Amino acid sequence: MSNGSSIAEFLLLAFADTRELQLLHFWLFLGIYLAALLANGLIITAIACDHHLHTPMYFFLLNLSFLDLGSISTTVPKAMANSLWDTRAISYPGCAAQVFLLVFLISAEYFLLTVMAYDRYVAICKPLHYGTLLGSRACLHMAAAAWGCGFLNAVLHTASTFSVPFCQGNAVDQFFCEIPKILKLSCSDAYLREVGVLVFSFCLAVGCFVFIVLSYGQIFRAVLRIPSEQGQHKAFSTCLPHLAVVSLFISTGTFAYLKTPSISSPSLDLLVAVLYSVVPPALNPLIYSMRNQVIRDALRKLITGCF
Repeated sequence: MSNGSSIAEFLLLAFADTRELQLLHFWLFLGIYLAALLANGLIITAIACDHHLHTPMYFFLLNLSFLDLGSISTTVPKAMANSLWDTRAISYPGCAAQVFLLVFLISAEYFLLTVMAYDRYVAICKPLHYGTLLGSRACLHMAAAAWGCGFLNAVLHTASTFSVPFCQGNAVDQFFCEIPKILKLSCSDAYLREVGVLVFSFCLAVGCFVFIVLSYGQIFRAVLRIPSEQGQHKAFSTCLPHLAVVSLFISTGTFAYLKTPSISSPSLDLLVAVLYSVVPPALNPLIYSMRNQVIRDALRKLITGCF
């Protein structure tokens, strides 16, 4: 294989060698996938149908649910199909599409989480300016910027990854097309261009993370000045899980894409990939929405209205 065009397909990582374990992985992923679809679908429906939830915070939650649905649908269904049908193949265009969509949706989600941290900062620390700083036009612009930056990041990574020649076989040691695993198949120093793009993206991600931490730091300072202990508990119980999700998101993603080969192992790489690509879309509805009393009331109203 002298170049990328001679590769018709890639072979993804098989979860197990025995048929019983393959089916176990299929049912496990199916349960996670259906739970994510149901939770995010309910949130989208509740926010769209309840005019009381047409506020900046719930507008961003609506976008987050769409991104979660997209990201988990990019990787999990293909992995389930491969386990069910006992195959490992994914076409070259299919692999490129998977890389593009995953980078696009995960990047956009991370930028959106940064916007959501700013939304909470303004709501708690500058409540009198909330309507001015986060009007409907500003919210649309910020959400569009998150999606747009994710799209540009995906175009950059996909183009630089699939422009390199491949001559190290076609076996991708991951259950989806992950950029570092694809670059291991390259046969020249051309992959260094993508490494440079990854480093740039990492610096951008660190900048966003610092902004998120500083925003929540200001929120915690404001919360500590609340005289009500119940108010403090409510604010901390809301903000700390948000910060934990963002920390898990960036730490596992950074580890997956920038780790050195000496600390790489198939089981560790698989665990990290699941933690940044499968767990957040399934947990975000619980962390960001289902613990919210307003969302729960809207869902209760929606369900009782249907039945």
